[in-house]
Order: sequence, then structure tokens, then C-alpha cells
Amino acid sequence: MADLVPRMAQDLLDALAGALRIVIVNGPRQSGKTTMLKQYQLAHGGSYRTLDNRQDQEAAIADPVAFAGEGERPRLIDEVHRGGDWLIRAIKIMVDADPSPGQFILSGSSRFLTVPTLSESLAGRAAFLDLWPLSVAERTGGPTDFFSRVFDTSSSGLASQESRWTRDDYIRVICEGGFPEVLPLTSAVVRRAWYDGYLTTVINRDISEFAEIGKASAIPRLLGLVAARSGSPLVVADMARSADLDRATTRTYLTYLDTVFLTVEVAPWSTNLTKRLAKTPKVFVADSGLAAHLLSVTASDLQRVGHPALGGLLETFVLTELLKLRTVSQIPVGVWQLRENEDREIDFVLEGPGGAVVGIEVKATTSPGADTARHLRWFREKIGDRFRGGIVFHLGSRSSSFGDGIQAIPVSALWGHAAL
Repeated sequence: MADLVPRMAQDLLDALAGALRIVIVNGPRQSGKTTMLKQYQLAHGGSYRTLDNRQDQEAAIADPVAFAGEGERPRLIDEVHRGGDWLIRAIKIMVDADPSPGQFILSGSSRFLTVPTLSESLAGRAAFLDLWPLSVAERTGGPTDFFSRVFDTSSSGLASQESRWTRDDYIRVICEGGFPEVLPLTSAVVRRAWYDGYLTTVINRDISEFAEIGKASAIPRLLGLVAARSGSPLVVADMARSADLDRATTRTYLTYLDTVFLTVEVAPWSTNLTKRLAKTPKVFVADSGLAAHLLSVTASDLQRVGHPALGGLLETFVLTELLKLRTVSQIPVGVWQLRENEDREIDFVLEGPGGAVVGIEVKATTSPGADTARHLRWFREKIGDRFRGGIVFHLGSRSSSFGDGIQAIPVSALWGHAAL
């Protein structure tokens, strides 16, 4: 069963809850947060309640102080944002009176710090753990130390193995995405119905709880535009025209999509290496399977060589895998993107300890040529000693070197080439 796949973040949750007063597990709806909380309860005891339950939600709103104090520690409260600001304030008062660790484990399907109806951030009292849909490392049991390996200049682990993954294998996992409930579904009709229902729930329930939506029907259309423009700079005016919305509404709706984890924004890498760098972020759908659904493309469609959607979906897939691995990384890593106005760009820039930098290009080809690394060579020359390496991720099976620390590597290196 997909929901029994061991989660990379479970050990991290144990460690955080053992040391801090509050842990907040954030992530998209249906990413596995409830399962993780219940697994924690099985191992450590405590009391579990969910504010998806109407009775519990009404109790939390009617008497937040009493609700926060009910049950045995640790008190696990699912979808806590639905209890409103006064419940969060009640929790804050309780942990201020007693600083012992492991009091509350909270979860939410909205980004806790950006929900407009919550003014209390629990700053200094809580740690945040982002739980994304299943990664391929979790599904295969592969290693989760990609970032440690990529910043270890003494290691050749990324390029030391030939991958058994084929182009069709990658296309399949791209279209499957990572939502645990979707993975067992084999019927295309059922999968489409699941995604449609998912979007309806998130838009009409989660977003509507904290915002007034005048044109709810425009949100799936806007999300589809994000999917179609994956890897491209975010141009709000262009989005607005295509979605038949004004700019202010478009900008607001894009913020809502980010708040409920339907999209991920990748900010431009900030540096003074050139004044011509673009400062526009890129926005991606937060799951490649959902993105494929929004584009109405299937694995069979993408198997056709030259399909225009494959490049953007592959870039979406690589980004989401990076974000999932970053959650449990042993070293701090920032994920950025870089684009020069003269059309030079690096798909993803990883910044690690001490300002070390790795550039990543993503190519939907099985045989990348030397030309695919030209922007990485420019990047290496610009940043000098900070450059720790460049990677051209591709859909082939072999690794190769372009010299000076730049390599072409199969995408499966993200999970140690482990088989599905």
C-alpha cells in the first residue's frame, strides 16, 4: 500500500518533537500528513484530533483554550489552521507557561506563515517540517543523501553507476506524481476524477476558508497556465490576459495557489556577478502528476519524441524531487534559478554550506551533447571558486564528463539509481 511507504521525514519529526515545544507539519492536502501524525502517535502515544472533523472544528472555535488543553501529550492536531487565530494563540500561551518539549504536533494544508486569517506565527516556539507527496527515493528505498554527495568534491558517487532507468520509466513516474492515493490507480478515468475532485476540494474548501474568491472557476485555468509555462519566468500580465483576469486578481490568486501548496515559486539567485540578471521568479505546479493532468497529457502522449510538454514536466519533476530531498538533507541547501537577460539561464542553482554553488540544467534527451553544458560553463567562469560543479540531468543511462567539474548524469542519480 502506498500509504505504508516509510517516509523520509518520520525520523526528522521524531527528532524535532523530542527537542522543541511545537512541530508544524506543512504540506499539500493528501501528501500523507495525517498518516505521519498517526504513525507518530502509534510510536509515542498522545492524543489525535483533526479539524477536518466538523465537531472538533466547532469545539476549537467555540473554546480554543479548553480545546488546546484537552488530551494527553503530545497533542496532535491535524489541519490546525481551520481552528483560527485564537486556537493558535491558546497554544502559544500554553507553551509559554511550560517550555518542555514535545507538547504539540500540528499539521496544515496551508502554508502556516502566509494564511491571511492567522496573525500568530509561533515564532521562536515551533519548527516547520514540509511534507511533500512521495519522492521516488521513498518509493524505491533509494538513498536520500543527494545534496551531501553533490557538494562533496571528493566523491564521485553521482557518476559512478550506470542507470537502468529508461526514458519510458521516467515518463511514467512523471505522470504518476507522488500523491499516495493516486499511485495505485490504474484507470485513466479514475485518475482524472481524483485530480478533479482534489482541485475542487482545495479551491472550494481550503482557499475559500481564508479568502474571498470571486472567480473560483478561473483558478484551475490559472494553475493550468502555470503548468504550461513551467521553467519560464512568471509574467503576471501574460498570465492575466490568458486567464481573462485583471493583474491584481491574478497576482492574488497566484498567492493563494502557493499558500495551499498547489504551486512552488523558485526565486532568482541573488548575486552581483552581473547586472543583467533577471529578477523574475519561476512558478511550478507542486506535483508533476497534477501538472500532467492539468495539461491533459498521458505517458503515451509524452513517449512521442519531441512532445512539447515533456521538457517543462521533467523540470517540474526534478524540482519537486529536489524539494523533497531538501526536507531531510543533512546540510542546508537553497534552491534557486538564474536567468540573464541575454537568454543565458541555469535551471536550478543549489547553494550549500559556505556559499558553495552547484548549477543544474535539465534536458529531456537521452544523449546530451556538449552544447547542453554551455550555460554551466559560463556560470562556472562567472562565479569562480564558489563553483562546486555543474550537472546536466538527462533521460539516458550513462554518465559522462564535459570537463572542469561539469557532468551529464541520469536523473535517477537523485535517488541513487534505485529501481522502482
